[in-house]
This record gives sequence, C-alpha cells and structure tokens, in this order.
Amino acid sequence: MIRILVADDHAIVRGGLRALLKAEPDMELVGEATGGREAVELAARCRPDVLVLDISMPDLDGIRVTQALKPQIPDLRILILTVHDDEALLRAAMRAGASGYILKCAAEAELISAIRTVMGGGLYVDPPMLRVLLGDHQARPKAPEPEAVEPLTNREKETLKLIAEGYTNRQIAELLNISVRTVEGHRANLSEKLGLHSRVELVRYAREHGLIE
Repeated sequence: MIRILVADDHAIVRGGLRALLKAEPDMELVGEATGGREAVELAARCRPDVLVLDISMPDLDGIRVTQALKPQIPDLRILILTVHDDEALLRAAMRAGASGYILKCAAEAELISAIRTVMGGGLYVDPPMLRVLLGDHQARPKAPEPEAVEPLTNREKETLKLIAEGYTNRQIAELLNISVRTVEGHRANLSEKLGLHSRVELVRYAREHGLIE
C-alpha cells in the first residue's frame, strides 16, 4: 500500500485528490495539510511514502518544505503538483530533493503514473518540462570515456547517464526525442557490451567511470 500525504491550500484540489486516490486500491491517503508548516509536521508524524505537495502555500512554500523534510525523512518521495510551468521552480525543486514535478493541468492518469514512478524510485517530470532538464544535462562537462570491451556510441552513453540518474524508458525517449523501443534497444546494447544486466549494475558502472557524480 502506498501511503500518501497531500499538501495544498485549496480545498477543491484536496477534495479532487482525495477522490482520485480513493479509487486506487493500492493507495491510501494518510493526511491532508493546508499549509507548509502543517505539511512538515504531518509528514514527521504520519511518515507517508509519498508527499504530493503544492509549491504556493501559506507560511512555507513547497521548495522550503522539501528542503526541511528530505534531511528528516530521506526515503520520502516528494511529488510537486503545481500550476507553475516555471523552469527556475523546476530546477529549485529538483535541487531541494523532489522526486517529481507535475502540472495541475495534467490528466488524472498522469498523476497516478507519477506517484507510482516516484514510489518506485524513479524521477517524474511533466513531459512539457522535460526539455528543461535535457538542457541542463547537455550543458554538463563531458565525462571521461568509459572503458568497455566495445566502445559505447554517444547515444548509448547518453542513455546510460539517464538510466543512472533514475529516468524511465519513457522519459529517456522524451528527453532524447526517440522512441521507447529505441531506448530499449540501447539498454540491450549496453547490457551486452558491458556485461551488466541490472539497473543497479549500470548505475555502479556509470558512477565508477565518472558518467555521474
């Protein structure tokens, strides 16, 4: 059961989320907060798996709530749910430790998918805003060439970095503007070339060879 805390100062939004989560058999709403400080207090008391958190709230905004909670509850997955399609806020949320960023105009199914993604340890970003993170990714200094039995192509290295950073196949496809099937092909090639067959092994390889920090 995924235990979820909702924090939003709008009663209509909380009511909609309450009804949406009630329809999911593997999700349980364990609390509702109407402000940032209340969200911090409830999270510390209820210990939810996922916090669905608005950014614009009274007394303490969502970024500061995230900054306050991540050191206290490292395993807490924080999903930002907001009306703001703002690049600076997205970056600030990710730096603070959020696991996802989704817009309130998203379909209900997308929100449920986002909750499942972050609960599974992945990173979820609303598709229209993925290009922001892709720009950040491409702006990073080039990493050293990994030592592999057979050299990796540039696209395979890009795919490996994104896998190691927690992106799903669907999100990698969005970021690189390729099909999910192509991403799966790159993953298969990586496994064959490197002799690694799990995500944990790929992450370890990427870190050891300087592809990620």
